[in-house]
Order: sequence, then structure tokens, then C-alpha cells
Amino acid sequence: QVQLVESGGGLVQPGGSLKLSCAASGRTFTMGWFRQAPGKGREFVAAITRAATNTNYADSLKGRFAISKNNAKNTVYLQMNNLNPEDTAVYYCASTAEYTTPSVASSAYKYWGQGTQVTVST
Repeated sequence: QVQLVESGGGLVQPGGSLKLSCAASGRTFTMGWFRQAPGKGREFVAAITRAATNTNYADSLKGRFAISKNNAKNTVYLQMNNLNPEDTAVYYCASTAEYTTPSVASSAYKYWGQGTQVTVST
């Protein structure tokens, strides 16, 4: 069984940065970050394969967000820069149950964390 625990969320001013972490226990494969803003559906943010050889990003977030991982720590990160109020959401970490490409589809991911709140506001 895989368990995922996100951390690093909080309140940040527009233009600021945050780095989210997702610590995993158990065997993970492709890992992704998704987010859900109030009143909206869950949105793909970024994903990275198990060996970190391939990544994928939502087109609208390329250049501001970066996903990385430390396999020794079984942890995946999301560096978020130049944040704006539209980035306010609960951010979720997820893992697939087998080797896959870094999918944008939430249905491809079997395991999910509880989420961490990111609020961008003055």
C-alpha cells in the first residue's frame, strides 16, 4: 500500500514562491501533482516518471512550476515560482500503480495524498 503525505503549502504573496513536498511510503511509479481550486474540478499540474527521465507540465504552468524527485528519499517536489492568486488551490500528490508515461489524466493515478492548501494573496 502506498501512502502519500504532502507538505509545504501555506500563504504567500503574489510573485512569491513555494516548494511543495510529497513524501511517499511504498513503491511508487509515475508521480503527479494536481490542484483543485474552490468551485472547480481537479486540474493536472505536473508529473514525473519513476526514474525522473520524463516530465510533463500543464501548458499554462510551464516556466513557472518545476517538478523533481529524490528517489533516495522517495519524495517528489513541486517548485512554484511567480505565484498569482489564480494558483490558489489545494494541491494533491498522486502516484500510479505501474510504469506509465507522465499522464495528465487523474484516472491514471491510483494513490492520492490528502492535499496541502496553497493560498496566494496580499
